[in-house]
Amino acid sequence: MIGKKIEEAILKQIQVEEQSSRIYMAMASWCEVNGFPGAAKFLFTHSDEERMHMTKLINYLNDKGGYARLKDLDAPEYKFKSLLDIFDQVLKHEEFVTASINKLFEIAFGEKDFTTSQFLQWYIEEQIEEESMFKGILDKFRLVGEQTGGLFHLDKELEALANAGPKEEFL
Repeated sequence: MIGKKIEEAILKQIQVEEQSSRIYMAMASWCEVNGFPGAAKFLFTHSDEERMHMTKLINYLNDKGGYARLKDLDAPEYKFKSLLDIFDQVLKHEEFVTASINKLFEIAFGEKDFTTSQFLQWYIEEQIEEESMFKGILDKFRLVGEQTGGLFHLDKELEALANAGPKEEFL
């Protein structure tokens, strides 16, 4: 049986993951209407991954005797200055998610819930990969600046990343 303190912390993380999905969905929609179909596809795919992260937490909590309940969400921002602005915000948001997962791990470890601590290792590793990927994408954006040719190629590269399909751990 999972402890109440850990259950509440997991419920908060479920909300963070669900909100992340909505944020990326809003960003994808902006990309779609502003001529960046590759970035849109990439962000729609990323939105789906966030829902998978949420579902994994829901299943874990329910399996351990808790009860995953969904909470209210804020409407995500939908106005952006540029594609670079979007990916700057994505990295900041991923850093926020990392801090949230680290806090959840700290609670689980402090409560000596080593099963949950072990379960959260996957999320910790996932966040390392996420932040690294978005830092690399931002590096490329900064290299091309506002050059339309460079943005066109970056959009195609983001589409290729989306077309690579879901990561194996989600299958």
